[in-house]
Amino acid sequence: MNDDQLLRYSRQIMLSELDYEGQVRIMEGHVLIIGLGGLGSPAALYLAAAGVGSLTLADDDRVDLSNLQRQIAHGEADIDSFKAQSAAESISAINSHCQTRIITERLQGEALQHAVTRADVVLDCTDRFDSRDAINRACVAAGTPLVSGAAIRFSGQLAVFDVRDPTAPCYACLYGDSADDDALTCAESGVIAPLVGMIGSYQALEALKLLSGCGVSHQGLSTFDGLSGQWRHFGLGRDLHCPVCQSRA
Repeated sequence: MNDDQLLRYSRQIMLSELDYEGQVRIMEGHVLIIGLGGLGSPAALYLAAAGVGSLTLADDDRVDLSNLQRQIAHGEADIDSFKAQSAAESISAINSHCQTRIITERLQGEALQHAVTRADVVLDCTDRFDSRDAINRACVAAGTPLVSGAAIRFSGQLAVFDVRDPTAPCYACLYGDSADDDALTCAESGVIAPLVGMIGSYQALEALKLLSGCGVSHQGLSTFDGLSGQWRHFGLGRDLHCPVCQSRA
């Protein structure tokens, strides 16, 4: 770490729980972010600002005017551009030392498995069950920690699924493996702008903890009600009969 980097990350390095060694681990880390919309935008920007060395940005969607209300990685000049490309440009403006790789086609099959296997942490910032289910399956197969976020209307939620821990659940332990894409999306139901910033930032925080080794990863499921300002936390155990992760040790 050179002098400029010591100064740039000094406010993190001075944290005793993280320290110099933790910052080095962050700088050596590789995070895969799938979905560069409302959740992925703040997550990507904060991870880059915090010094994550490598970010893979995957999104096959393009920026639309209606996205700008909440997707802060994109601006008016980015309309019709790929979100992954727009986010990479925003990241470069914040931290030119963060290496970005963009994927502008939907990650699935072998390509998804390869991308997940290469990453140290995966952030699921998508909004469809079929995508979430496929990402979870790939993370279980690769043994890669998964940080899952969701936001709709005034409600948000977050969970961390670190399948390296044999007692930890996977996404399917909570939601099953039956595809249900009748679930509402922001485009269909709306969402208040700062909510996605809160959940996406929470995802970034959990990713930094996983990379650096500081603190304890989030346990269970947390939900946030933006209308009341209240958080609720639910314990979540592993389902030994889960059709996705029951075979792991």
